Amino acid sequence: MSLLRQPLLLLARSGQVKKLVSTMPVSAGIVRSYVPGETNESAADATAGLAQDGLLVTLDFLGEDTLDADQAEATVAAYVDVLKQLSARGLTRGAEVSVKLSAIGQFLPEVGHKTALENARTICRAARNAGTTVTLDMEDHTTTDSTLSILRELRKDFPETGAVLQAMLHRTEADCRALAHEGSRVRLCKGAYLEPEDVAFQDRLDVDKSYVRCLKVLLAGEGYPMIATHDPRMIEIAGSLASRYGRTPGTYEFQMLYGIRPDEQRRLAEKGERVRVYVPYGTEWYGYLMRRLAERPQNLSFFVKSLISKK
Repeated sequence: MSLLRQPLLLLARSGQVKKLVSTMPVSAGIVRSYVPGETNESAADATAGLAQDGLLVTLDFLGEDTLDADQAEATVAAYVDVLKQLSARGLTRGAEVSVKLSAIGQFLPEVGHKTALENARTICRAARNAGTTVTLDMEDHTTTDSTLSILRELRKDFPETGAVLQAMLHRTEADCRALAHEGSRVRLCKGAYLEPEDVAFQDRLDVDKSYVRCLKVLLAGEGYPMIATHDPRMIEIAGSLASRYGRTPGTYEFQMLYGIRPDEQRRLAEKGERVRVYVPYGTEWYGYLMRRLAERPQNLSFFVKSLISKK
């Protein structure tokens, strides 16, 4: 099944396949497994349900790679609105938002960097007013320098802004060292993009080794590591490393995707670990879905069945 990863990641960029798949209602089985709904209300409802299980949440209003300034502004408005809803329902103590800069203008010709920074500031301000925080999602390697540059600018006024680093990239261990300082929130994931071998590890074992090296840097540092993995072995290693470096529960957290290993999420939370669930929502779920299928290709058969059976 691992041979399917590259084709699935290529399909994530296919406009023709996207057009076909996007005719499916979001309630289709495989989509509903990963995306709880399309509206801010559905996102808030999912947040409330997870909170009842003792789980934290980060919300991602789906969308990426926009070249439309109006669409970028609409995404900003959606984040501002969902933050207001979370605040009104008393949910911001355990919920934050994750933002892809390419969804808020990063790729706009000539003005992309400036627009993304201004839009991110608007979301960070709304999050602070609501009593919570923002994490900047990391996308493919071509955006890494721009994203980290915007992170540095945002942290001048909003030092609580979180970062994401991908262990599959050769550069990430050095980036971890640069970001493992006091007050720095850093989510470490393996990476879900199709990257060339000159910038990224291609073998799964090499990615795992890089993940552990990066974990050591973050857990030994003075920041707040956010350990994003569903891999049982990595979870066990992370727990052992946390003990080795004198970390107590609450000085780091585990993060997992909505719909992936929910029993493990609850198990860790019941042990006293902080566990945050990444909850994506909205109509632009196609690219996200294909990357999830690439990570777990065994789900492809269920997805194909839902396509065939649609009316």
